Amino acid sequence: MKTNKKIIGSEEWCELPSLGIPAIISRVDSGAKTSSIHAFNIHSHRKEKVLWVSFEVHPLQKDRRTVVRCEAEVIGRRDIKSSTGISEKRYVIKTDMIMGNASWEIELSLSNRDSMGFRMLLGREAMKDRIMIDPDASFFWVKYLKRLSKKTM
Repeated sequence: MKTNKKIIGSEEWCELPSLGIPAIISRVDSGAKTSSIHAFNIHSHRKEKVLWVSFEVHPLQKDRRTVVRCEAEVIGRRDIKSSTGISEKRYVIKTDMIMGNASWEIELSLSNRDSMGFRMLLGREAMKDRIMIDPDASFFWVKYLKRLSKKTM
């Protein structure tokens, strides 16, 4: 059976260009339905009757000094159960994500992930029909891109 799915590790660097985030480590979690990003100072507002949300992100783990201010249209508010089993209502947005040599649109819920190890969680809806996970690997695409750049030099 031939597949065009990309193989990724259990954690990968990715980019969220529409949000102005050039690099963030995403924890790959096939047990989570919706992807999530660490967001704080979340404020909703209307632009021509459309609900938008502004928020801030610490894109780098263990670095609270680097802050990226983001804004996106809200596509919904959903009850999402956290890893601790507690359900909370979260804003959900759509944004482009680049991982390795591929890009596609994903949905992200906004949540304060300060107590979590990773600033972003990549859930199964974002991986559907695109991704296969190698749980033994980490940062697979970084290694691939390094090999590719050595071949082209």
